[in-house]
Amino acid sequence: MKRIYSLLIGLSFLLLACNKKEPADLIVHNGLVYTVNSDFDQATAFAVKDGKFLEVNSNENILQKYSSSKTIDLEGQFVYPGLIDAHTHFYRYGTGLKVADLTGISSFQSLVETVKEHRKEHPDLAWILGRGWDQNLWPEKEFPEKSLLDKAFPDTPVLLTRIDGHAAIANQKALDLGGISANTSILGGKVILKIGQPTGVLIDNAIDQVSSKIPDITIDAARQALLDAQKNCFAVGLTTVVDAGLDKSTIDLIESMQQEGSLKMRVYAMINPTEKNKAHYFEKGPFQNESLTVRSFKIYGDGALGSRGASLLAPYHDAPNELGFLLNTPENFLSLAQEIHAHGFQMNTHCIGDSANRTLLDIYAKVLMGKNDQRWRIEHAQVVHPQDIQKFAKFNIIPSVQPTHATSDMYWAEDRLGHERIKHAYTYKDLMQQNGLIALGSDFPVENINPLFGFHAAIARQDDNNWPKGGFQPENSLTREQALKGMTIWAAYANFEEHLKGSIEKGKLADFIITKKDLMTAPEETLRDIKVQATFLGGEKVN
Repeated sequence: MKRIYSLLIGLSFLLLACNKKEPADLIVHNGLVYTVNSDFDQATAFAVKDGKFLEVNSNENILQKYSSSKTIDLEGQFVYPGLIDAHTHFYRYGTGLKVADLTGISSFQSLVETVKEHRKEHPDLAWILGRGWDQNLWPEKEFPEKSLLDKAFPDTPVLLTRIDGHAAIANQKALDLGGISANTSILGGKVILKIGQPTGVLIDNAIDQVSSKIPDITIDAARQALLDAQKNCFAVGLTTVVDAGLDKSTIDLIESMQQEGSLKMRVYAMINPTEKNKAHYFEKGPFQNESLTVRSFKIYGDGALGSRGASLLAPYHDAPNELGFLLNTPENFLSLAQEIHAHGFQMNTHCIGDSANRTLLDIYAKVLMGKNDQRWRIEHAQVVHPQDIQKFAKFNIIPSVQPTHATSDMYWAEDRLGHERIKHAYTYKDLMQQNGLIALGSDFPVENINPLFGFHAAIARQDDNNWPKGGFQPENSLTREQALKGMTIWAAYANFEEHLKGSIEKGKLADFIITKKDLMTAPEETLRDIKVQATFLGGEKVN
């Protein structure tokens, strides 16, 4: 009898142990979860503990196995991994929120009036700065001339940057401070002249000669810029941003703010290749934790197509005497590539024109020497000659592109390239097929920060008015699955972060977003209107 009693007690304890649920910090259930794992599986629930996904499974499994004081009933909503923007200027976007917004302005006269209004709001600033103008939106479609700025601001330096950041117009005061004259000659830059005198328009490296005279912002202003940028990014579902081109001081600030907890945004930082930066990071080596990855250098190969600074193999269709230009010599690019490779860093190079892409792809080939896992990247890969595209596969080079560039440029890109060469531009499907992946970003503030605009542009190849019908060069559109991977797991892979993020899987950081409408099935024309209902970072709601 005692033996039976003991057996019953043992069974009771066993049943209690079996029924005891494991503790979790958060349970999310009753939705459709796109895991973006290797099989692109779907689930309905998951549990989170210590900032990571504990298990991803069915509602029944998760609710029976885990308990938590924090539970979210999705009520049929949709979940995706936290979105990663593979190419941004996050810090510059934050600082730019305080300068004159010149995007979408339809004439230079209107631009000057906007700058005047901005000056009234900020009368004490030593410099007047602005960003976002695009001469392709103006009736004459030509670069401006500074006389109106000289008249409006004779004693205050003005520097207004084009939408792509590769051209700017300065007034005479700013030109004087930068030492710019008709005789100025700069490697990788150009001073636009008219009747032998500077018009005020500066291309690429020539901008630096003026912008270097702008006083540095205060540390408090820099901190606020990062926080402002973070808030706006969380609101649209971004949990990781790739900041393309930072100095050590800014990277140090980002790291310190992450450590204190004020900056939660995860950052993959590309380093500016200054001598000072190289000396520090070559000695320190690549660095990564859950919030920050520092293992690459951002190199500028050429300028932009819109300002005719992109380096082309044949002259511009609408400017037969211009080829654009590289921003450095091939010899210097090769030396830099060898240096970066020797110290174990990625080389991530801005290449727009087909000549720049060919030059840098061939330099990569000399250094990488065949198949590898170095994950060197070509940023933008905008115009690639058909003879060069296979080099991405041969040397495992990752294309990092921005789908909204195609839908922003499509109105005038053929003017620059001509009917035949335009077919070799914005070839996202062809690029993706080389290695079976592509990293997608926005290049904000050049484009809008909303990643769903890029998702729509990648699959529909249309603008915000769903034009043109059928899409711009639709043969190079991506599928929805490919586009989502490009914004999550493939972007993580391009960052050497796929073990940390990019999919909803056990052990990875619990970064995810929730939407009411399904990105994978909603009509294409509605995709840009879909709102992110909530953004979670490490299981914590941040928006």
